[in-house]
Amino acid sequence: MLTKAFIPYRGYYSTPFARWQGSLANEHSIILGARTSKRFFESKGWNPAEIQYVLVGSTVYQKQWFYSGPWAAALMGATEAPGVLINQACSTSAFSIYQAGMGLETGLFENSWCLLADRCSNGPHATWPNPNGPGGQAIAEDWVMDNFGLDPWAGGAMIQTAENVAKEYGLTRAECDALTLRRQEQYQMALANGREFQKRYLFPAEVQLSRKKILTIEADEGVFPSTPEGLAALKPVLADGVHTYGTQTYPADGNCGIAVTTRERARELSADPKLEIQVVSFGFARAKKGFMGAAVAPSARMALEKAGLKPADLGAIKTHNPFASNDLAMAKVLGLDANAMNNFGSSLIFGHPQAPTGARLVIEGIEELAMKGGGYLLFSGCAAGDTAASIILKVG
Repeated sequence: MLTKAFIPYRGYYSTPFARWQGSLANEHSIILGARTSKRFFESKGWNPAEIQYVLVGSTVYQKQWFYSGPWAAALMGATEAPGVLINQACSTSAFSIYQAGMGLETGLFENSWCLLADRCSNGPHATWPNPNGPGGQAIAEDWVMDNFGLDPWAGGAMIQTAENVAKEYGLTRAECDALTLRRQEQYQMALANGREFQKRYLFPAEVQLSRKKILTIEADEGVFPSTPEGLAALKPVLADGVHTYGTQTYPADGNCGIAVTTRERARELSADPKLEIQVVSFGFARAKKGFMGAAVAPSARMALEKAGLKPADLGAIKTHNPFASNDLAMAKVLGLDANAMNNFGSSLIFGHPQAPTGARLVIEGIEELAMKGGGYLLFSGCAAGDTAASIILKVG
C-alpha cells in the first residue's frame, strides 16, 4: 500500500482519441505527446523545470524511440529531468503511475510526470538479417498488426484469447452485444450537455498541417454508434465465436499526461485543494496460456487486498475492455454489476491507442468520483501475454 503519492485534481489531461489512420496517423507519438504536455503546462501556468523525473509509457516503436524518456522531458521543457521508457503493452499506464508512486514512496523524487503516448496508425515495419535464410533474405515484422495477430507463447491471435475466456465462463453472443450497447449508452453520458463531462479533462491535440495552418482535434474521432439490429447482423470474427467487430475495440492514436507528486505539492497544483487524489495500491496477474481476459479479475483482487478493500467499497470501476467478454468475466468472478462499470466511456467504444488507454480511463474515473464527492477508484485492464494490471486511487 502506498501512502505518499498524490495526483493534483485536474493535474492531468487526455487528448481526444483519433481513429486508426485518422488525423493523428502521421504524427510522431513522442513528439506530439511532449508538445501537448508542454502546452498543457502553459495552460496551467506550471513550470516544467520543476519536474524531477519523467516516465514515458509507449508501446509502438517510433523513430528514435531509443531516446524517449530524456527526449520527451527536454521537449516539454524539463531539460534537467531524466526520463525512462516503460512498455508493458496495454497495462503500461497502470504500471507507469505505480512506478511514479513508488518513486514518491521511496523518496527518490518529489515531482514526476507520466506521459503516455502511442500511435497505432502507420506502425513500423522491422527487418532483421536471417543468417540461415537463402541468399541472406531478411526476417520481417509489422510491429502492430503482426503482434495483434499472434502471441508467440500462446500461439494465437488476441481475439482467440477472448473466445477462450468466453467459452470457459459460459458467456454468450447476446451478453456481449448487450454489454456493448450499454457501453455506448455510457459513452453518450459523456457527450451530454455539449460534452460537459469530457470537457473536464480532454485537452486538444494540435497537428501542424503547414507553416501557417494547424488542425485542432477537440473531440474523439472514429466513434460510431451501434444498434441492436446492427450488432445482430454482424458475423462472428471467428467461426462459432461470440465476438463480432462490433463487440471489440479498435486501434487508435492519442496521448495523456498525469502528474504524480507529494501531498503538499498536489495541493498547490490542484484545481481544488480540498479534493485529494492518492495512489493507493497496485495488483498484477497472469492467466493460463491463451486466456488474456481471465487475468483481469485476479489483478484487481490483488490490488484490493493490498489496499484492504472489498469490491463493495469501490465508488467507481474503469476497465480496459478490448473485448466485451473481458468485463463480463471480471464481473462474474468478483461479483460485480458489469452494467455499472465504465460510466462515461471505455476503450470498447472510444478505441485503444495502447499506452494512453488506461490513463484516460483513470482520469475519467477520477472525474466521476469528483462529481460523486469522492470514493475509491479501481482501474483494471488486460495486456498482451495473458497478463493484467490494476491500480486503486482514493479520491476524497
